[in-house]
Amino acid sequence: MSQIDSSGRAETTQQRGELTQAIRDSMRDLSVRLSLLTHQIGGRLDLKGTDLDCLDLIDRDGPIGPGTLARRTGLHPATMTGIIDRLERGGWITRERDPHDRRAVVVQVVRSRGQELLRMFAGMNAALTEICADYTDAELTVIARFLNQVADAGRAAAEELPTSPIPDPLVHSRHPGAAGTVTPPNR
Repeated sequence: MSQIDSSGRAETTQQRGELTQAIRDSMRDLSVRLSLLTHQIGGRLDLKGTDLDCLDLIDRDGPIGPGTLARRTGLHPATMTGIIDRLERGGWITRERDPHDRRAVVVQVVRSRGQELLRMFAGMNAALTEICADYTDAELTVIARFLNQVADAGRAAAEELPTSPIPDPLVHSRHPGAAGTVTPPNR
């Protein structure tokens, strides 16, 4: 493990690199673990992981228009329509006329369904409360700032992605112009 000096900084560039890599590794593990938890909860509620992500955004940012939600998530508007349809059929959200533009609609969370979702996340929320109890307010402030910066970096990275898909190296054309012809990789 790296030594930390009195200022809280790693003593060498190598140690700093090791600490940064350990954070990257932990963030990757956290991402996978939370994704799997969301997948399991979604399966119990007959929702996809992306449905739950959108439901969370609607809860935090709503009422929100479907187009705005599609832009915020980076999902195609047709995909967003399917997600909103599933959430509405499941009783998770409602569609209403936008009070500022009667031609448009907004979606918002059905509050009574939120309790069901909170129960599903109760174990993780309890564990987080227990983990936070071991840290001082000053430490939690640093952790919260760090996580907000990471979330902002994730948003920025998503916005910087190319708008067209990256070509799949496994898809090859047998003849020039024969789009969609797939050649399996050499084995």
